[in-house]
Amino acid sequence: MAAPLAETPLRSMPDEIQHPYSKFSDWKFKLFRIKSIEKAPLAREKENQPAQIILAQPPKDVEMLGGETPSMGVMKLCLGGKSRESVENNRVDLKLVEIETHMARLRCLCRLCGGPLKRGKANLEYEVQGTLDDVSREALRKMGCKARGWPEVILKVFKLDVTGDLETVHPAFFCHSCWKAAMRGGGFCCFSNTQVPQWKPHSAFCKLCSQTVLSLKRKRKSPRSQLAKRTKSDFGERSVRGRKSKDQGKPKPKPKPWTKVHIQRKFWVKNITCCKSIHLSAKLLLVDYPVDFVRSVTCQVCDHLLAEPVQASCKHLFCRACILKYIRALGTHCPACHVPCIPSDLVTPAKAFMGVLNSLVIQCPAEGCQEQVRLEDYWAHTLCHQESQSNDIYLPVNKGGRPRQHLLSLTRRAQKHRLRELKNQVKAFAEKEEGGDIKSVCLTLFLLALRAGNEHRQADELEAMMQGRGFGLHPAVCLAIRVNTFLSCSQYHKMYRTVKATSGRQIFQPLHTLRNAEKALLPGYHPFEWQPALKNVSSNTEVGIIDGLSGWVASVDDQQINTISRRFRYDVALAAALKDFEEDIVEGMREQQLDDSLTESFTVIIKEACDGMGDVSEKHGNGPALPEKAVRFSFTIMSISAHSEDGKNVKIFQELKPNSELCCKPLCLMFADESDHETLTAILGPVVAEREAMKESRLILSIGGMLRSFRFVFRGTGYDEKLVRDVEGLEASGSTYICTLCDSTRAEASQNMVLHTITRSHEENLERYEIWRTNPYSESADELRDRVKGVSAKPFLETLPSIDALHCDIGNATEFYKIFQDEIGELYIKSNPTREERKRWQSALDKQLRKKMNLKPIMRMNGNFARKLMTKETVDAVCELVPSEERREALKELMNLYLQMKPVWRSTCPAKECPDLLCRYSFNSQRFAELLSSTFKYRYDGKITNYLHKTLAHVPEIIERDGSIGAWASEGNESGNKLFRRFRKMNARQSKCYELEDILKHHWLYTSKYLQKFMEAHKNSAKAFEATINPVETPEDEAELMESLVF
Repeated sequence: MAAPLAETPLRSMPDEIQHPYSKFSDWKFKLFRIKSIEKAPLAREKENQPAQIILAQPPKDVEMLGGETPSMGVMKLCLGGKSRESVENNRVDLKLVEIETHMARLRCLCRLCGGPLKRGKANLEYEVQGTLDDVSREALRKMGCKARGWPEVILKVFKLDVTGDLETVHPAFFCHSCWKAAMRGGGFCCFSNTQVPQWKPHSAFCKLCSQTVLSLKRKRKSPRSQLAKRTKSDFGERSVRGRKSKDQGKPKPKPKPWTKVHIQRKFWVKNITCCKSIHLSAKLLLVDYPVDFVRSVTCQVCDHLLAEPVQASCKHLFCRACILKYIRALGTHCPACHVPCIPSDLVTPAKAFMGVLNSLVIQCPAEGCQEQVRLEDYWAHTLCHQESQSNDIYLPVNKGGRPRQHLLSLTRRAQKHRLRELKNQVKAFAEKEEGGDIKSVCLTLFLLALRAGNEHRQADELEAMMQGRGFGLHPAVCLAIRVNTFLSCSQYHKMYRTVKATSGRQIFQPLHTLRNAEKALLPGYHPFEWQPALKNVSSNTEVGIIDGLSGWVASVDDQQINTISRRFRYDVALAAALKDFEEDIVEGMREQQLDDSLTESFTVIIKEACDGMGDVSEKHGNGPALPEKAVRFSFTIMSISAHSEDGKNVKIFQELKPNSELCCKPLCLMFADESDHETLTAILGPVVAEREAMKESRLILSIGGMLRSFRFVFRGTGYDEKLVRDVEGLEASGSTYICTLCDSTRAEASQNMVLHTITRSHEENLERYEIWRTNPYSESADELRDRVKGVSAKPFLETLPSIDALHCDIGNATEFYKIFQDEIGELYIKSNPTREERKRWQSALDKQLRKKMNLKPIMRMNGNFARKLMTKETVDAVCELVPSEERREALKELMNLYLQMKPVWRSTCPAKECPDLLCRYSFNSQRFAELLSSTFKYRYDGKITNYLHKTLAHVPEIIERDGSIGAWASEGNESGNKLFRRFRKMNARQSKCYELEDILKHHWLYTSKYLQKFMEAHKNSAKAFEATINPVETPEDEAELMESLVF
């Protein structure tokens, strides 16, 4: 025998009485039982009758719906485990059966749209509280959504929290149409106008149950076929022979007089218009006009004189208010000829007819007034009657006593009493002008009041509600579209108004909504804390864009700095960047199976980059004379790692595209020349001070709802040769000391091209600068220069000794371009060629490259030209101009060796991407050096270029130390140069100060991961976006919509 139900714990219940949607917690079963009206069984009933679990029969109406038979687990649990036979003799509350029936009907409906679930062979329903299936998870992962369960997706897409749903109130599944809406939005936004119904608990007035009961009435049984049909005479005789009716003996009522159809129809129409008290009758005309003339000046709907006449396309005339009411009630057709007539086709009649109509003379219908007035002067004449009726209407309501209360503080009855006169006036205006639509008049007044008070946000929402449309795209989607398409404020506003006018819906959000969305993405919005507090840095976290010259009013020469600079505070920018990566950090912790409560030992690796942008001159703008060059300082979050409980550092985030402009966040912009050491020192000095302070502290920031600690490691690798020499205090690139990594001279590097090691560092450069400044050994200038190895200024920015892959490619391509010219002119034979000969060789090379490789000549080598120049096809084209076969083979071998070495320093991770080439790098570099020192000795006898020296001597050592060279390049910062120019055109303003702020702000938004996810979802759902602007409703969608409106 089964154990008693009272002694059986809920967690050990059989599966048939545990509904799969009821596994949230055990207390819900207890709460459901307490709330039910069914009384608990008595103690003697528990002793005498054991509790048995008997499956109850499903209600009939559920079977008629065609739904699956429910498990009835909650029903049995609430009945105390007793069978239905034993309960029939006792008091059983019918509310339990109603609730079970209510829950069975909920299982047939969609949680999100309220429509019915389509049941078929395919799985077209999805569990609200369930996990993502494989198809949905893969589709969302492609669009950047890393959610694992449907509650997270529903919260982001439909802005609905379903974690607190109850099985007795909310449906457990949602339909395939809502699933498609979630897929189109990429798990982040919704491009459909899904209106989530408000689900309420079951009650006596439950609309869900009442609608079903009405549709499930039992049909009336037809009469039996075996009985003979009685004739009318039989029924009459039976009625006579039977008992007397109650009405017998009473006089029969007289039949109503028959009314013609067209006359009855006129009565109906007049009841619809209700314009008797507004419009004038044709009987008021003083002259006995012909009947046809009277018909021409009367309305075809109400037979009154035309008031504000309009003419339809069929040339019939109506009062504007009457025809609008008629069309709303009886359809879009003419009352006289039944030709299609829509409100947009109504026009004002001709001026000649309006002159005849207004000249008609009528008698005033007011009591006691015998004046004869023209029709156009009648409404002005009625104002005299209104003023003479009563002067008490305009007396002040408050005649003393207590102070007059505000309208909102009154009760509803008092509000109606105070606004009675205004309500009557609005009603009269609506009946006269808008066809009786009082609601539209009141909403329009409220809308105009909001516009007059500059409350445009509420006005836009009210206007969207009035026009029956949704609020359109998410503000973040609109902001991502504006930033990624480089639209200025005026261009975006023009697009917003055009789409709104053409589609009739507010697809895009207004500009003020976008500005509110910007605040949460820009630095200075999220609070944070440093432990210990940063030295010489303010603790205020609400800091946005600041002046880059703050604290540095004068330059080294005690003159005001002739530049404009705008920047973010370094610590505030880092906090905002980490907040932008919040979702990736939490997801990385889950993938690495780390505890969500981990709060300590997060390490963030930062790559810093700084470079000049060259000439950025523009014709617009005013202000002081400034250099037409600009410099950008930026940073990139390369990786984030966490210290696990096992003592290991686990990477939870790794930047997959470290050289993309989408991940290179701008920190400082300035109008300055990168070679101006004093200006760079003055502007970047505070940035360096903030950076040094952050090295000795930890950032406390809320990530994933918990305060977590972050430590930062800064690596300055995104600098070209020129800027490294400038910030590290080294001599220019033409110096005797060729390398920024080692102490070799140019002659030593040409004699020994391969065997060198990294010897320089920022600390050593500082020590050498002190020696240069103090000269402790009293040496001569040459001896002192040889001791400090080319250090001639104070280093003010720490850089990591490395090679910039992008500029290494450009420098080597420049050298190969010169080798091609020398081989074409056979410089290995000739000595001291003239300038005209060199120009002739260059012209022949440019002509061949244009003809064979479609490479146009350029003034200065750039990355794109270098990428196309360093190929085997280019060497083959150049070899056509080289006369010697031996030199051709040497040139091809030199290019082949270079192409084998290039992937090693260009790849993000050479150990995984090109391990074979990495192993052969030492051999290839040795062979490359032998060719330069033998076959091409005429060019490299006692000299070598800076980048060729670094390529041959230092690449293996740097890769062994850092693991990569290409990942730490400055390519992302260089790619931002074109963005600077595009954002400058986008934000062209008269003041360059505000212009620089706009560029910095929009460049930061361009690199936001949050906006990139929205943009990716928008790109992958172009069809959904098109459907949002031009929706096409199918009959199935219309049927589902009508069914959902019931709730």
